[in-house]
Amino acid sequence: MRIVIGAPGNGMVLKEELKSFLEADDRVSQVIDLSAPGITYPDVSFRAGQAIIEGKADRGLLVCGTGIGTAIAASKVPGVRAATAHQLETVRGAVVNYDAQILCMGQNVIAPIAAAGLLDAWLDFRHDPQGAYAPKLAEILEYESFL
Repeated sequence: MRIVIGAPGNGMVLKEELKSFLEADDRVSQVIDLSAPGITYPDVSFRAGQAIIEGKADRGLLVCGTGIGTAIAASKVPGVRAATAHQLETVRGAVVNYDAQILCMGQNVIAPIAAAGLLDAWLDFRHDPQGAYAPKLAEILEYESFL
């Protein structure tokens, strides 16, 4: 799996720890880091979303202070669904139910060891296109097609 990762300054410490975790994981074939000095959370989020839409990455991980700003910004990229999640049920739901390609976390909200544990599970989760949320996701996709 190819993972695009990024953070502005207020997410850099956690991002670096999670990047190391991903690079050491056999399920991850490539980690593409979009972080740069002075990059804003909207810019890195837009870039991550574009990388996924363009097929350069399969999933993305964004880290800012709370995970909320990156999720809002990344979700502005047409066709991208980003979700902020800091516990197992929301991480699972983001992928399995909503097919979110980007997971967002907050450096000020979660400890690195807990975030790594959630990433471990996240790597195994897959969207269920026949699940109970399929009609709701179809409704979202239909709405997006009118925009």
